[in-house]
Order: sequence, then C-alpha cells, then structure tokens
Amino acid sequence: MGEWGFLSSLLDAVQEHSPMVGRFWLVVMLLFRILVLATVGSDVFEDEQEEFVCNTQQPGCKPVCYDAAFPISHYRFLVFHVVVLSAPAALFVIFAVHQAAKPGRGGAPGQRARRLQPFYVGSVVARIAAELGFLLGQALLYGFSVQPLFVCRRRPCPHRVDCFVSRPTEKTVFIHFYFVVGLISALLSLAELAHLLRKGPPARPGCCHRPQERGPAPGQPAGAAEGPCAPHPRGDLTV
Repeated sequence: MGEWGFLSSLLDAVQEHSPMVGRFWLVVMLLFRILVLATVGSDVFEDEQEEFVCNTQQPGCKPVCYDAAFPISHYRFLVFHVVVLSAPAALFVIFAVHQAAKPGRGGAPGQRARRLQPFYVGSVVARIAAELGFLLGQALLYGFSVQPLFVCRRRPCPHRVDCFVSRPTEKTVFIHFYFVVGLISALLSLAELAHLLRKGPPARPGCCHRPQERGPAPGQPAGAAEGPCAPHPRGDLTV
C-alpha cells in the first residue's frame, strides 16, 4: 500500500487547483479505483495464472495458451491504467511547485492561477485521452466478460486443448464495475474541461469590468461613482 499512498498524496495536491467537478473526479479516482484495486483487485486476480489449468501435459503448452487468452494480465493492465491516468495530474503538481519556487514568480494568487490554468487544462485533456484509450483497449483486449473455457490451438500444443479459468464470474463482475467507473470518470473529466473552457482564466486582481460608466450622483464630486475595485477573492481555479 506504500506506493498507492504516495500516488494518492500526489493526486490530493491537485485539488488546490481543481474546480468542484474536478474534486468529484478525484474522489472517484481515490475511492473507486485506487482503493478498490489495492484491496480487492489483487485478491481477485492473484491466482490468474496459477489456476489457469489445461487438459494437457505437453511442455510449453500452458504458457502459450495463457498468453493467447490474456495478452496482458488483467491486474497489471488496471494498475498501468491508474498510473497513466495519474501522470498528467502529478506532472501538473510538479510544474506548479516548480513555478512557485522560482524567484520573483510568486506574485498574487490570481496571477499564479492565470499562469497555471493553461497547463491544468492540458492535464485534463491528457487525462481524457488516456481514459478513453484505456476503455477502448479494455474492450478490445478482454471484452466485457471472462469465459470459463478457453480453447487453444497454438503450437507446441499437439492438438486442440481446453483450458479453464478460475472464478470467471467474479472477474466478470469486477471488469464490469471497473468499466462503469471508467465511464463515470471520463464524463466527469469532460464536464471539468467544459467548465474550465466556459469559465476562462481567472480575473486579474483589482480589475473591475463594468458594462457602462455612470455619472456621479447629485451632490457627489466627479469620479465618486467609481468606487475602489475589490480584489479577486480567490486565486485558484476553483468555483
């Protein structure tokens, strides 16, 4: 769990720059992906290769048939999925910390947010591309179910060999769950991207935009109608 804790801490640092919908994505990522994969996924797929039984004693036949049935281990594929999804957010955090540590690049919170927002939007786009790519890869590699019987006709098997997969129903349920979580995650990422593009960059601190100028009220000197501009209350990318 140590490596998962390090990854979770990196993702948790992203919420400082995320809007509310981005924080929902972070909750889904931490609870329904990292936590479930670390506690349940390893138990579901730990016997994937050991319990893959074929009705032959031909040397080399079983490994070849296992490779044909599962080109990539389910568990390793899902772990790689989580790592690739977390990479854009982790790189953004590293970049934000590096920018804040530069001499003279601190500035007001609003100025920092304006500089960082294009990079955050880029990390969300990369996350969406990775999410959709892995969902497509899961559908092409494994489909949406694990069959209890796999028929193998590869060399060096002397004839048709029947191979049996352990706990296919449990693995099918887990694959369905993970695919649904992936769809929810992709929708949340698309909603976050739409929100960021619609909102635009944060307003400059101390800059007010009025639709039209008003004249001073009766009895007030000229320029009294334009009160002082209040600074932007938040400097991050949140709503």
